Amino acid sequence: MTLESANLSLETVSNSLPFAAAPCLTAFPLGNESKAEALQFLAARPLHTVVMSGLIIDNGLESELNRGTFYGQRNSVGALEGVALIGHTTIIEARTDAALRAFARVAQEFRRAHVIVGEQESVARFWSFYASAGQPLRRLCRETLLELRESPVLGNNAGNLRAANLKDLSLIVPAHAAMACEESGVDPLQVDPEGFRSRCRRRIEQGRVWVCVEDGKLIFKTDIISDTPDVIYLEGIYVRQADRGKGLGSLYLAHLAHTLLSRTSSISVLVNCERPRAMKFFQQFGFVSRSLYDTLYLQMKR
Repeated sequence: MTLESANLSLETVSNSLPFAAAPCLTAFPLGNESKAEALQFLAARPLHTVVMSGLIIDNGLESELNRGTFYGQRNSVGALEGVALIGHTTIIEARTDAALRAFARVAQEFRRAHVIVGEQESVARFWSFYASAGQPLRRLCRETLLELRESPVLGNNAGNLRAANLKDLSLIVPAHAAMACEESGVDPLQVDPEGFRSRCRRRIEQGRVWVCVEDGKLIFKTDIISDTPDVIYLEGIYVRQADRGKGLGSLYLAHLAHTLLSRTSSISVLVNCERPRAMKFFQQFGFVSRSLYDTLYLQMKR
């Protein structure tokens, strides 16, 4: 999507949003003592807040591993009206315009954001408050949030599907980096090689990466980005180019989904709307469209 059409799209959506009015109060950093309150707030919409909830469950509210700071915003009687992660990835869960404005002011002061992601209408409204003094838009990707709640029918055996170990790191890092670069236009191995490898390593150590490796080659992989009792969010679903079209992606994903749905209510993924083949793959698999999302990649401000 071109920058001109992206800005027009964001402006059009933001002008039509029915957000509730609330006092314009300041956002504040959330400390670990607010963990239960923040998780309760986010639990009202678990499908849309799974990434923030997963980070809080894994790391707490105060951790460098979150790659940002969690903020809250309260209304005049002290109840939370919004929770946001503002940092490398900015994610907003807000119930009022006041919360969006408060988070936008904080985000404008952060100069190293890479991406803003969320439901299309909420992101557009946030952008209307943020854009005047925030980082410029570099790329907009429109995506569909898909959800799977029913375990798929299992076919052939997938005995070679397993949790990754650290011996697989050298195979996983370049595959995951190539996918990230294709989506964002930025190669993480160029801008942050040590950090990117460290994050891949940690995810493996957490048991969050599943792979099929044959003869020293990566055939399939996927990453569990967030793991909560309500939703497990997947990213980085990869099938080696030479093996695409053979049904291996369906085979391995079906067996993984069967395993994951034994301990969570649903599985979610985001799919770029400009990739109809990927959309068809997930929909045939049983995933259902739930919402449109916008992912805004930003230019770094000097």
